Amino acid sequence: MRQYKPSSAGDKTSVNDASYGGLQGSASDDRLRNISFRSMFSTFFKIGAFTLGGGYAMIPIIEEEVVKKRRWIDEELFTDLIAVAQTCPGVFAANISIFIGYKLRKTKGAMVTCLGTCLPSFLIILLIAMFFHQFMDIPWIAAMFRGIRPAVVALIAVPTFNMAWRTGINLRTVWIPVVSALLIWLCGVNPIWIIIAAGIGGYVWGRVCPSHGLR
Repeated sequence: MRQYKPSSAGDKTSVNDASYGGLQGSASDDRLRNISFRSMFSTFFKIGAFTLGGGYAMIPIIEEEVVKKRRWIDEELFTDLIAVAQTCPGVFAANISIFIGYKLRKTKGAMVTCLGTCLPSFLIILLIAMFFHQFMDIPWIAAMFRGIRPAVVALIAVPTFNMAWRTGINLRTVWIPVVSALLIWLCGVNPIWIIIAAGIGGYVWGRVCPSHGLR
C-alpha cells in the first residue's frame, strides 16, 4: 500500500495526491482528523470571497487551494465531486463545498465548508443591495464591472477544458458534450433531460461493455 505523507514537513493538514478512495488505516484517518475546522472555514471563506461569476468560476480556485496547495483531496476525486455537485439540486458552490467538507470531516465539516463558502456572498450581496444605485452611478465602478465580465468567461472556460481532459474526452467521445451543448443551446432542451439521458446512457454502456468504459 502506498504511503500517505503531507506535502511539506509543517503541513499537518495535507494528504498526498494518491487516490482518496484508497485511504486505509488509522494513519490516514488521523491525518484527516488533523484538518482543523478553522482551516477549512478560512480556506472556503477565502474561496467564496474572491470568486466572481458564479459557482463554475469557483472551480479553478477550489482546485488550486484544496487539491494542489493543501492536497486534501486528489484530482480524480475532485472531478467526481464536481460531477455529483452538478447533478444535485441547489447552488453549485454550496454543493461542491458540502461534498468536500463531508469527505474531510463528515457532517460538521460539510457545515463548516458550506458556511465558509456562502457567508462572503451573503455579506457582499447584502451590502450591494443596500448601496447598489449609489455604486453604479460612479463611472469607474461601472467600468470595473464591465471589465470583470470577460475575465469571468475565462474562469469558466478553463475548468471546462481541464475537466474534459481529466475525464478522458477523445475523438470517440467528444460528440457527447458537443451534442449536449447543441441540444441545450439550439433546441432549448432542458439540461435536466440531458443529465438523465447521460446517466442512463452511461449505465447501459457500463452494463454492455464493462471492461471498456468511455475512455
